[in-house]
Amino acid sequence: MKSSTTWYVITDGGRARVVRRRDDRDAFETHREFVSAEIHGKTHDIGAERPGRVHESSGSAHHAIEPRHDLHQAEKRSFVAKVAAALNEAAAREEFDQLVLVAPAHALEWLNEALEAPTRLKVAAELQKDLTKTPNSELGKHFAQLNEAGRG
Repeated sequence: MKSSTTWYVITDGGRARVVRRRDDRDAFETHREFVSAEIHGKTHDIGAERPGRVHESSGSAHHAIEPRHDLHQAEKRSFVAKVAAALNEAAAREEFDQLVLVAPAHALEWLNEALEAPTRLKVAAELQKDLTKTPNSELGKHFAQLNEAGRG
């Protein structure tokens, strides 16, 4: 009988990694990593250098048009959507049986929105924490508090 495979997806909107338990069950290994190209970029580097201008109809004043949304936020959301797309593809290929999602609240919400229904059905647990900079050797103590249906 094949043992259950659980992927732990750790993301924050700029970095993500998928880790799996190793054979000794208390240690984790990185299976896959994602890093946003704009993780250290400034907002003006992501969008236009200067906002567009508007002419005042009753005078000669010019006003800058503010972006409709935070460009950094949009880039983070786009990054999480790319991670979700990779998870959807892996779920379709049956590379894992269960997912554990680990992310801060905003990234966890975006990840859940971007996962397709068959992938979402494989989510066994969620942990609202930013563990992207936590070494694999320290992940066990954070995951110990999860109530998973099965560990793989």
